[in-house]
Amino acid sequence: MLYEHGTCVVLTAPEGDLAEQATSVLAEFGPVHAGSPAGDFGVVDVQDAEGWVVTGHHDDVLTYVGPEESEDPGQLAVGLLGRSKRHRDGTELRVVHVEDRRTVADPA
Repeated sequence: MLYEHGTCVVLTAPEGDLAEQATSVLAEFGPVHAGSPAGDFGVVDVQDAEGWVVTGHHDDVLTYVGPEESEDPGQLAVGLLGRSKRHRDGTELRVVHVEDRRTVADPA
């Protein structure tokens, strides 16, 4: 699931309505609460594209930050921006893309 401000929720055990399942995860793990694990973040350089992925306190919630979004390419500035984007997505909860890679069981 991709949300409006660049946060992606990867469902490792997808079931039922994917948007509903991912939105439940993001509603719980997206909003930032200072002084708690919800305020933590990590920054990963993207290998095959420009930009960064900002992680948080849930392994399956990732936020993309493009190089044009931050004048400062330092990890702190990028991380704070990504965390802010995750917070917006976690409170606004607007899905912009759903990708369902589940396979249909063979009826044989």
